[in-house]
Amino acid sequence: MLQLLGLSTLSERLYQAVLADPASSVATLARDTGMTDHQIRSALDELADLALLRPSVHADGTLWPVSPAVGLSALLAAAEDEAAARQRQIEATRTAIATLAAEHDEHRHHRAETAVLLDGLDSVRGRLEELAANATAECLSLDPGGAHRPDARAASSRLDEQALRRGVAVKTICRESFRNDPGTLAHAHRLTELGGQLRTVPIVPAALVIVDRRVVILPLDPTDPRCGALEVDSPGMLSVACALFDQLWSVADPFGACVPVDGQGLTAAERTLLELAAAGHTDEAAGRRLGVSARTVKRQMADLMDRLGAASRFQAGARAAHRGWL
Repeated sequence: MLQLLGLSTLSERLYQAVLADPASSVATLARDTGMTDHQIRSALDELADLALLRPSVHADGTLWPVSPAVGLSALLAAAEDEAAARQRQIEATRTAIATLAAEHDEHRHHRAETAVLLDGLDSVRGRLEELAANATAECLSLDPGGAHRPDARAASSRLDEQALRRGVAVKTICRESFRNDPGTLAHAHRLTELGGQLRTVPIVPAALVIVDRRVVILPLDPTDPRCGALEVDSPGMLSVACALFDQLWSVADPFGACVPVDGQGLTAAERTLLELAAAGHTDEAAGRRLGVSARTVKRQMADLMDRLGAASRFQAGARAAHRGWL
């Protein structure tokens, strides 16, 4: 209880025993406290250093306990002074950080255009950390990728957790195929357990991150995040990005819920696959859009053809259109 004042557990125990019987011998103290002679002598030295014991005026060579109202109050006052000094240092440091951050932000945004180039993956991650740390309302993201690199998942999880603990809403839209990667699936479970929201759609058209609906991060090359990104805060671009996210969110399926089917008994992924096939996409191209392998596309198409009673893809397309599946 008194560790804040510099007393160890043994010293506190001994101090209480000496206060109860100031004239106790070392043997008596050992019996009453269960401490060894060595522990008692070390604790006596500690109490003397803290001015909780002082030489007796009646018996030379002996120590007498200082009243808690005097000794402990003096230690508490010293601790309060130290805490106040520490708080002043913290406030001065906070002011220095705010000044440095403002100068950095002014340097970043001292420009006529409304886009900032984030050159390389390190710059992108660093800026996302800044934005997440200062977010006040929500962080929205579209994730068209399949499996994530472990370091990317770890960085994303840390930022999401910090934001959620501050009461910031975290909403993510992923492709349904992300469930095929165990690591990414575990990340999704962790996000939702912390209070984040995740929904899925068959195809995510682009990657982006929106913070507080005031800034959007867009990749320079959707196929290679290492190339960097653009940070944009123009009202027009933000309006488009937010509208895209809101529209997808309204039709996406909540993660963890049963995959819904429409009036024809089709899942969203099955209907999208039929649309891709009708548009002339090969199995490989459709697989890239859906985030699955060409073999998976073949298997899913075979199942759809069987349900349509079709002997060929052409016949499947005709029957799907006739039934209103397309």
